[in-house]
Amino acid sequence: MLLRFVIEIRRITNSPMKIVLIGLVCLLAVFFSYSTVNAQSKKTIILVRHAEKDVSDAADKSDPVLTAEGRARAILLLKAVKKYKPQEIFSTDYQRTRDTAEPTARYRNKQVQIYDASKPGDLITKIMAGRSKRYLIVGHSNTIPPLANMLAKKEIFRNLLDGEHGVIWVIRLKKGELKKVEILPY
Repeated sequence: MLLRFVIEIRRITNSPMKIVLIGLVCLLAVFFSYSTVNAQSKKTIILVRHAEKDVSDAADKSDPVLTAEGRARAILLLKAVKKYKPQEIFSTDYQRTRDTAEPTARYRNKQVQIYDASKPGDLITKIMAGRSKRYLIVGHSNTIPPLANMLAKKEIFRNLLDGEHGVIWVIRLKKGELKKVEILPY
């Protein structure tokens, strides 16, 4: 088919240089459309709520750090998601979420990217358009379940209770459609 196209172009243009240029443009278009479709074909998105935060009287009420238990849980998260090899790591812009993501980011030699939890559609658009296939997203008790629901395109998950930690959602998509959801303890 491509040969027939090139012959038709040659008949129309009568210029070998134009034929070569048009052929290269066509090949590049085919290559980039294939790589875009291929990049979007399979995605694994790991969602997790931040680890335990400091709720003591001395804690910063607006942006508390993790407790010792929370820092230990962040290490457990690294061990739990290591096999998925996240290529991109996202966190809301709070100390507790960044600190939950940091051990995994450091191990994977990645930067923690900040996302706006009030705009989950923007994050999903970025992920679906991205070339990476595996993502870790750290959020909150009232943002991670709705994000999982948006990715699944179903209302499956409820917001977490204040003391609920240690749950990972692994969402697998193929061509933008939900293929599998796993809920794992860590």
